[in-house]
Amino acid sequence: MDKATLLAEVIRQVKELKKNATEASEGLILPTEVDEVRVEPHDDGTDGSLSFRASVCCDYQPELLSYIKQALDTLPVNTVKAEISTLGGRMKNVFVFTGNSNNAKAHMILASSVHQALSSILDKVSTSSGFSPRTTHPKKKRQRASFF
Repeated sequence: MDKATLLAEVIRQVKELKKNATEASEGLILPTEVDEVRVEPHDDGTDGSLSFRASVCCDYQPELLSYIKQALDTLPVNTVKAEISTLGGRMKNVFVFTGNSNNAKAHMILASSVHQALSSILDKVSTSSGFSPRTTHPKKKRQRASFF
């Protein structure tokens, strides 16, 4: 088997494994490799009220939960459900919320406000993590002795 054929076979197998992993994790809340904020309509099948599902996926940051709580407390939302999962230094926070209005336009404005608030938190956490004292380590230089 030549190198090109072997490489093509390896790529095919990796794609198949990735597809199988995606199918196996269907319905689970697993952090992805990219930072993202999503806000989308959510149908929980209960009373027919309009609700939304918001998710934030990023590197684990201890202060993230308090930032999210502060942001959601300033908005007129009722949090119905919250789930958090972590995997390999990544975390995903999922919130289901409803608004206080029955107006569809007001709900869309609220969803946009939630998206904007969560995006600004993600930007804040992402930029501060590079300068955090927990993540930076001083470069230790090995002492060199000269015997000449």
